[in-house]
Amino acid sequence: MSGLFPLIAKDAVVRRRGKVLVGPVDLTLQAEGVTAVIGPNGAGKTTLLRMLHGIARLSAGSVRWNCPPDAAQQRQAFVFQTPVMMRRSVRDNIAYPLQLIGIPKKQARARAEEWAERVGLQYAMARSALMLSGGERQKLALARALIRAPEVLFLDEPCAALDGRATREIEEILLGAAAAGTRLIMSTHNMGQARRLASEVAFVLNGRIHEFSAAGDFFDGPRRPQADAFLRGDIVE
Repeated sequence: MSGLFPLIAKDAVVRRRGKVLVGPVDLTLQAEGVTAVIGPNGAGKTTLLRMLHGIARLSAGSVRWNCPPDAAQQRQAFVFQTPVMMRRSVRDNIAYPLQLIGIPKKQARARAEEWAERVGLQYAMARSALMLSGGERQKLALARALIRAPEVLFLDEPCAALDGRATREIEEILLGAAAAGTRLIMSTHNMGQARRLASEVAFVLNGRIHEFSAAGDFFDGPRRPQADAFLRGDIVE
């Protein structure tokens, strides 16, 4: 079990220009499982992930891991909805996180080759990352995040705008990471994906967590009427 957990948010609030984007949030996450953060567009899902990860500054409350903040930051990674591609080859994009921590270039590139094969990008290693398709970019972003073996991986809508085949391939990578022990905390608008991957669900509305429960319980019968309406496809405000 990871020494990072539990992750505890208490009365956590993020404001911007005087407006509350998220919070107050009280949430405890344990070391195992896949957490799906769901809710309507604009509900605060992305800001919640950024807050838990530590890249959205708290305006009030606290978010604490079971270790010092600097140590926690080094043991986690974040994949954004639109990954940033450096003007380098696929090989060098994947290897870059290892070089940042002092691993020699040759060794980092060898590890990048291994990860490219795991995510199905071995054919594109010499290609510019800027020339990749959306699905290929997401695979690269996952390889770049997982190459350092993070204990926690945050993902913001990892399959947004991808077709069915690319989504299936990304999900297979995520399931493999989870099976290898990486804790996944992800937002998704795809309820089929949440059902397939999640062990627990946080339903977010207006910056608050309205419901947090085991995935099976949530999808079988959400407790809150707003969550029930959301699952039915109704507009929820």
